[in-house]
Amino acid sequence: MNIHDELTVKIEKLSNLGTGIARADGFVIFVENACPEDELKIKITKVTKNYANAKIIEIMKPSPHRVEPFCAMQKVCGACQLQFIDYDYQLELKRQMVEDAIHSIGGFNIEIPKPVASPQIKAYRHKVQYPVSQTKVSKRILAGYYKPQSHEIVNIKHCPIQPEICDEIIEFIRVKSFDFGISGYNEKKHAGDLRHVVLRVSAATGKVLVTLVVNTKKVFPRLKDFCNEIFAEFKTVSGVCVNFNTKKTNVILGAQTECVCGKDFIKERILDKTFRIGANTFFQVNPKSAENIFSYVKNYIKENFENPVVLDAYAGVATFGISICDDAGKVVSVEENKESIEKAREVLELNDINNVELHNMDTALYCKKTKRKFDVIILDPPRKGCTQQSLDETMRLAKGTIIYVSCNPATLARDLKYLCEKGCRLESIQPFDMFCHTYHIENVAVIKLPDSSSSLCN
Repeated sequence: MNIHDELTVKIEKLSNLGTGIARADGFVIFVENACPEDELKIKITKVTKNYANAKIIEIMKPSPHRVEPFCAMQKVCGACQLQFIDYDYQLELKRQMVEDAIHSIGGFNIEIPKPVASPQIKAYRHKVQYPVSQTKVSKRILAGYYKPQSHEIVNIKHCPIQPEICDEIIEFIRVKSFDFGISGYNEKKHAGDLRHVVLRVSAATGKVLVTLVVNTKKVFPRLKDFCNEIFAEFKTVSGVCVNFNTKKTNVILGAQTECVCGKDFIKERILDKTFRIGANTFFQVNPKSAENIFSYVKNYIKENFENPVVLDAYAGVATFGISICDDAGKVVSVEENKESIEKAREVLELNDINNVELHNMDTALYCKKTKRKFDVIILDPPRKGCTQQSLDETMRLAKGTIIYVSCNPATLARDLKYLCEKGCRLESIQPFDMFCHTYHIENVAVIKLPDSSSSLCN
């Protein structure tokens, strides 16, 4: 097999990154924008020792699950990889992805249920992070998502998976930045002013927090005037902040943020609690789907425990801890991001909550230092999952139950395998669709510490 070879194939399944998988004489081929059961004519674009990549030349017989994307930019924008597949089948494909990871990486004999669907499949994304650049000749500002496998920005004027107000604010920034002499960022030269625009939209109030990420260490007069112009233009904007990031890095936000005008937060409502979300605080991008996850965990604790002591690890703004606090005797929330803890403290006061204790500390370090025991430990780590040290400390501190919330089936399977090898028992896994039309899927796993029950591990 060589580059530019043309083949006719049938797509068998999707990979864990959302690309179609076909085979030619037993050789694996990954095909972009392909759906299981598609019969395709493809062209090979890359060949390695173990696999090949290909693009579609012609759809000879489309899958019965293939639909017309509702966004005209789907094929060139890297954000919605699965939008050409009907939503119900997307859920089944994600179920299969989780099951494949849990079986092949974790070695578990457990059937994965269908993911809980997102309450919204359009305008669901309430956090927007657009990289910004500038054209060489016209100096026009570009803002959007990157093309797949590149750092070339697709200039997006309308995105149907986010609230319409986001399009309006981004377009205003594109047009007006020129008037204030605000330049777009040049990644290769590490030059220019505006690197990213980050928007947080409240599903509860419709208010928007605008954060301009700039390649400078302080707010200069033209930038301050620009922030005030944005704030004055949109009644829905609660505040405009500037985040400083002068490092040569792919990390979007720097460590320091300054609120130039208005408030440095928006309010969000989850279950019956009000949260404050700042520029640097972690909060789920799909609040309605997140509420399903919090309800699931809350109900599990309510049905199985009476006034438990709960550890909320990798807590962010302590969303889990605060959501379940009415059904707990005591909650200890641990988070290393200082701004998140400060916002969580404000939320406790706002909701008159007295049984949640906050610690601004790395989770592994807290677990190593503390001598307390917990009836339930909630783990909600980043995509890379937990370290073995964190898992060891979790097992030491847990009296019987660990609830592991994960956005990455592969690292979840790896960590569950480690816990299982130490004698734990996997009770259940429930997927939730947080990121519609993408290959991403959230999971909530319930793990029991070593007892006399048989393990589900092979």
